[in-house]
Amino acid sequence: MAFLSAFSIFLLFSSSLFCLSESHGRGKGGGGGVVPGQREFDYFLLSLQWPGTICHNTRHCCAKNGCCRSSATAEFTIHGLWTDYNDGTWPSCCGDHQFDIKEVTPLLEGLQKYWPSYSCGSTSTCHGGRGLFWAHEWEKHGTCSYPVFKDEYNYFLATINLYLKYNITEILIENGYVPSNTEKYPLGGIVSAIQNAVRATPQLECRNGAVEELHLCFYKNFEPRDCVTKGNSLTSKACPRYVSLPEFVPSNVLSTSVPWLPSTEAL
Repeated sequence: MAFLSAFSIFLLFSSSLFCLSESHGRGKGGGGGVVPGQREFDYFLLSLQWPGTICHNTRHCCAKNGCCRSSATAEFTIHGLWTDYNDGTWPSCCGDHQFDIKEVTPLLEGLQKYWPSYSCGSTSTCHGGRGLFWAHEWEKHGTCSYPVFKDEYNYFLATINLYLKYNITEILIENGYVPSNTEKYPLGGIVSAIQNAVRATPQLECRNGAVEELHLCFYKNFEPRDCVTKGNSLTSKACPRYVSLPEFVPSNVLSTSVPWLPSTEAL
């Protein structure tokens, strides 16, 4: 794992993988709960993005856009940790705890590296405003993760740890599926490689024959489970039998340490 930073190693070998304490000094509490018309979620879905596909059509570059990094990114990045129902629907905007970047200050290095946005714009939140990508993810999805998470610090920390523990990029590379602008790989082979490593069936989404998103699903205790929709395994969406993992080509040479903002939201 040559690409893992000291920050990553610290997270992986911390005394508690997910740090699910009842109260945390950085958390305000009141992160979420079941709101009228929405029941408690059934499972977690970890959504990952492939930069080589996401950034392919980038035309406008700015310092806040992850597609404008000065060095190539050859690994999946986090889109979000979402709360879903088994029937294919999901809760959203479950609490009044608005995102506060000060709550996740100790995590900013990891968030910027593993959870960037791929746009120059801001995104909508659950409270009528617009803000950071992370604000959208916390307010729309994170607040619905109660009672597993009661504050944003633990929500973001656990998501990064989950991403690092189930390192999909490394799994694919170990099985010969490397970033390439010329090669195409069997979709079934990619799915099988992930199934063998994770012990659960993923979902893949493609655009123009290239892998764009990959989903891993977990029970509330973070044990892997098959991703299902309406009772059926769904291993691909708009993916052909052979798919590509295009190399990421930076749109510009901009470099920044400030948080990136979001692209369009899938959910």
